[in-house]
Amino acid sequence: MLYNRTKNIMNNKIGVIFDLDGVIVDTAKYHFLAWKNLADALGFEFTKKHNELLKGVSRVRSLDILLSIGNVKLSEEKKQEFLVCKNKEYLEFIKKMNSSEILPGALELLNTLDALGIKYVLGSASKNAPLILKQVGLFNRFAGIVDGNSVSKAKPDPEVFLIGAEKLNLQPEQCIVFEDAIAGIEAANTANMISIGVGDKETLEKADFHFESLTEVTANFIKELVKRVS
Repeated sequence: MLYNRTKNIMNNKIGVIFDLDGVIVDTAKYHFLAWKNLADALGFEFTKKHNELLKGVSRVRSLDILLSIGNVKLSEEKKQEFLVCKNKEYLEFIKKMNSSEILPGALELLNTLDALGIKYVLGSASKNAPLILKQVGLFNRFAGIVDGNSVSKAKPDPEVFLIGAEKLNLQPEQCIVFEDAIAGIEAANTANMISIGVGDKETLEKADFHFESLTEVTANFIKELVKRVS
């Protein structure tokens, strides 16, 4: 599969696109708390298993999924009120974040990419991505940021990653995507990029490669990947 995707690359260029939540930092726990509080207010249960359905999905789509779980119907005006309320609560959580919340292996991988001269950008559905990166001290590490404010279509649409490739001045086939969500893996595959799943292998079975966490991604793996796409 990898060969079919990359055999037409005619130079040594390669770039990396990172999802944010669940890959670089774990803000999913804060999303969960904010969504759960909203569900509680609406009178139904929202579990961590339900929260998996919201990973890599836009805020608007997440609310629709949440409401379908509770079989609740709201006017568009009320939906907007709840979206604002949820985001305010979520922002209060992430304003307290610091570098200790960077996930294991993330800094080491960024250092490896820097040492190899490989540029990387962020490709996240989160509209708060710049703030989160600033909170944890990683904002200036990325060559570019594509977030929920930059796209009109959410994952699994590949728009966010295609814009990421443009920021890297690369073709999609020259890009590697690190993702922890099914929607993100689907988006990367649709974009004809190399997809690397981070997390549960069964959940991310459609990824080209898989690691339980970024701590398992070695410099040798990156070097071998560069050779394959060169």
